[in-house]
Amino acid sequence: MLSDRVRPAGEPHHATGTATLPVAPWRLFDVQVRAARRLSPSFLRVTFTGPDLDRFADNGYDQRIKLVLPLPGRPGVHLPGGADWYSHWRALPEDERCPIRTYTVRAVRPYLAEVDIDLVLHGDSGPAGRWALRARPGDEAGLLGPDAGHHGDHGGIEFRPPDAGQLLLAGDETAVPAISAILERLPLDARGRVLLEVPERADVLPLVAPPGVTVDWLPRDGGDHGSRLLPAVAAAAHHLLSDVGAHPTGGPTVDVDVDTDQAVLWEVPTPTAPVPVYAWLAGEAGVIRALRRHLVADRGMDRRAVAFMGYWRHGRTDPA
Repeated sequence: MLSDRVRPAGEPHHATGTATLPVAPWRLFDVQVRAARRLSPSFLRVTFTGPDLDRFADNGYDQRIKLVLPLPGRPGVHLPGGADWYSHWRALPEDERCPIRTYTVRAVRPYLAEVDIDLVLHGDSGPAGRWALRARPGDEAGLLGPDAGHHGDHGGIEFRPPDAGQLLLAGDETAVPAISAILERLPLDARGRVLLEVPERADVLPLVAPPGVTVDWLPRDGGDHGSRLLPAVAAAAHHLLSDVGAHPTGGPTVDVDVDTDQAVLWEVPTPTAPVPVYAWLAGEAGVIRALRRHLVADRGMDRRAVAFMGYWRHGRTDPA
C-alpha cells in the first residue's frame, strides 16, 4: 500500500474539530492498472484506476505528474513521508527506492475514477520501460498528481500562451502526449502549426485539433533525432512569421545557448504583451536547444515568446 503520509506539497485537508486545513495542490493516489493498450509501435496507453481518482484534477494541457513504480518482487509502492519526502527518497539506497518517472496526463475521467497516461516505449533498458512492457490489469502503482480539492494553481502546466496570432508547437515522440492534450483544449479559433517527429510511420496517431491548426507528422524511419524536426520547424517559423507580418531581425545571441550537460534545458517565459507567434518546444534537449537558437537568434523571435523544455537527453538517464 502507499504511504498515507506522502504529500509532495504539504498535507491534504482534514477536519480538526470544526476547523478544516487547506488542501495541498498535489497528493499521492493509490492506483492499479485497469488496462494497457498498444496505440502504435512506440506508444502504450495505460489506464489507471483507484478508490480516490475522482479527486484527481482535470487541468488539461501539458499537466505533468509522477508515476511511482513498485520495486521488483515487492507488492505496492512506498515513499517517504513529510514535506521533504523527495530528498529522503533520493537518499535511499537504490534497491530500496521505488522508481519515479515524470509523464504528462493524457486524459482524466473523474466520474469513472480513471486517468490515462501515454508512455513512449524505448525497450526494457530502464525500470519504466520494463514495467510498461509487462503492465497488466491489477498491477499496483502510484500517481503523484493534482488534488481537485485544491482551488488554487496546482503547478506542472507549462503551456501558458499569451495573446498570439499564431501558435507553433513542436516536439519529438516524448512530447506527443502533451501536445495531443494541449490541442484538445485550444479554442476553436486558434491558428498555427504542430510538428511531431516520431520514430516511424506507424506511430502517427489520430488527434483532435481546431480547424485553423495544421498537424504534420514527421516519421524518422531510421534517421537521427531531430533530422526531420529541425528543418520542419525552420520552414514553419518562416511561413508563420511572414503570415503575421513579422520579419527576422537578427535577434540577440547573448544567453541563447544552454549547456545541456550542465544545466536543465527548461524555460517557460510569460509574455506581458501580445506576440505574433508563440512557440512551445519539447523533446530531446540537444534538438530543442538548436530549435530555440534558430527561433531567437536567426528568426528574431522574442525570447519571451519561446517556451522550451528538454524532456530527456540523448545517452543519459535524467533524475525523476
